[in-house]
Amino acid sequence: MPTLANALAEKQQSLRQWLFDHALPLWWDIGGDREKGGFYEKINLDGKPDDIDRRTRVAARQVFSYALARRMGYPGETDGPIDQGLKWLAGPARNPETGMLYATLKPDGTVVRGEFDFYDHAFAMLAYASAYRVRPDDKALEAAGVAIRDKIIADYSHPVRGFEEANPRTLPLKANPHMHMFEACLAWIEAGGDDKWRDIAAEIADLCVEKFLHPETGALREFFDGDWNVMPGEAGRIVEPGHQFEWAWLFLRWAEMTGQGRYMKTAQRLIDIAEVAGTDPKRNVTMFELWDDFTVKDAKARLWSQTERMKAFTALSQAARTPAEKESAIASLILATSGLQLYLSTEIEGLYRDRMKPDGTFEIEPAPASSLYHIICAIDELASVKL
Repeated sequence: MPTLANALAEKQQSLRQWLFDHALPLWWDIGGDREKGGFYEKINLDGKPDDIDRRTRVAARQVFSYALARRMGYPGETDGPIDQGLKWLAGPARNPETGMLYATLKPDGTVVRGEFDFYDHAFAMLAYASAYRVRPDDKALEAAGVAIRDKIIADYSHPVRGFEEANPRTLPLKANPHMHMFEACLAWIEAGGDDKWRDIAAEIADLCVEKFLHPETGALREFFDGDWNVMPGEAGRIVEPGHQFEWAWLFLRWAEMTGQGRYMKTAQRLIDIAEVAGTDPKRNVTMFELWDDFTVKDAKARLWSQTERMKAFTALSQAARTPAEKESAIASLILATSGLQLYLSTEIEGLYRDRMKPDGTFEIEPAPASSLYHIICAIDELASVKL
């Protein structure tokens, strides 16, 4: 279908150009803090960095982003941001007594929140995998990722399976950090890591299917008690369409890695829920939250959900068994890409909007550095699609 092929090629070219010509240079030239190290948390829409407290996950995500940029063939600077992010993770963000990471620091490196954060450590492991993939001779990167992984296994393993949020335990237990641990494990498998990464990925995949997903509807729940029962009340009823897409993308990758086709059926159901119930056709955007009966809880639409929609349909197109299935997935991918592009229209190219209100207008607010990780991953996935 030449029309579909042309539309796909146009999306691929325009987003790659936006990324290479504007976003990647901006988020290093302005977003990298040359004086104090690390990265600014946000850049204002006038192009000035917002020097607020810094989450460790941002440094980790920027390492991922610029390592992926190198693999994509980006001709600009990548060593500088990779080195700067790794230095922040190994320096101010690292607790010298435990080897684990502080969650939030002031720009000068003073610790704001020092307790264990499973989510942040999942991104640190992803950062080390990403850097190792482009620097395979640097065995210290593999050692750093393995050290964090083994410490989490030793100190935060759940008595049955999965991982705790704290030690001693705090509730609720959460699906989201497990999703990013799953992502980090897949990245390490692709980077040539040891077999333990595959073991953890398998454990998380089965935990999700058996406990996170609603047994009747297939919807992903977010919050759980200490025995992996869904939390009572409203917390247990929350469904995030963006996470439905993100888990689907991971399950499709996992199915390809393992040859276990049963995960494809799970991924398809997650995509169907997120697209049919969780995506507003009038705005062409995926909404933030639903209730478990698929009514809308929060109709605002975050940027990151649009990138996860793209990634899910990219993976679905690659897993398609017939030409008709492939063309349908690519048509949905093109639609999802148009949804993301709504967020990229800013006066300074390379910045982006983060939150769309229910009426289709955007919140006027700084662009978060953390979103570059979502965007570059979606653009890289899009670039891999062929008709």
